[in-house]
Amino acid sequence: MEKYLVIHGPNLNLLGTREPEVYGTLTLNEINQKLMEMAEKYRVQLEIIQSNSEGEIIDFLHKNSNVKGIIINPAAYTHYSIAIYDAIKAVNLPTIEVHLSNVHAREDFRRQSVIAPACIGQISGFGFNSYLLALQALITQVS
Repeated sequence: MEKYLVIHGPNLNLLGTREPEVYGTLTLNEINQKLMEMAEKYRVQLEIIQSNSEGEIIDFLHKNSNVKGIIINPAAYTHYSIAIYDAIKAVNLPTIEVHLSNVHAREDFRRQSVIAPACIGQISGFGFNSYLLALQALITQVS
């Protein structure tokens, strides 16, 4: 069975209570449950983590480089983590960057992603559906 990584970056553990007008009311566990339900339909496995630590995210990428693809919401690391960019490039797997909010309609600093050039695509602005769209796109791209 094909396996994919889902990486949630910093502060996403606070979903459901953190700025619900921006990020929605679903908790991270609820989003993960929706992802797992979709994975079951597609008959794929997901390995899901959330970390507030850049180093943990990089270690997770390195240790799981045998998967078919990656979905990552780098959160605030989107705008400055060359280290995560380098790790994605190093594992050389199809990766989709995801954001719950439309980062291009927010503050200027949120519009720049240093991660996106390492990815095959970016999906933002569809709330939790951004993750589901990314999973569908990723499965389609690697099949």
